Amino acid sequence: MRLYGLKNCDTCRKALKTFNDVEFVDVRADGVPVEVLEKAFAAFGSALVNTRSTTWRGLTEEERAKPALDLLAEHPTLMKRPLIERNGEFFLGWTTDVQSTLG
Repeated sequence: MRLYGLKNCDTCRKALKTFNDVEFVDVRADGVPVEVLEKAFAAFGSALVNTRSTTWRGLTEEERAKPALDLLAEHPTLMKRPLIERNGEFFLGWTTDVQSTLG
């Protein structure tokens, strides 16, 4: 299992504490592989972009108009977190539904 997030994100930390054998990928430091972004975007669409983030608020209207995958490649911190990959299946966020499915 692989968890994509930020090391200083409270929600990501909560998710990490739940699992013993998870590989953590810090999206700010390591980025997100293009193929992972493409698969996650296919699964979640525009929900993958966190439009409530500080990064989003700092973008110009021109930047916000870019395709979501281009934005996420340029600004990986725009991704809603955590993004969890398990056996090729993706889960977004740390909702009770995600917790019960993975728990």
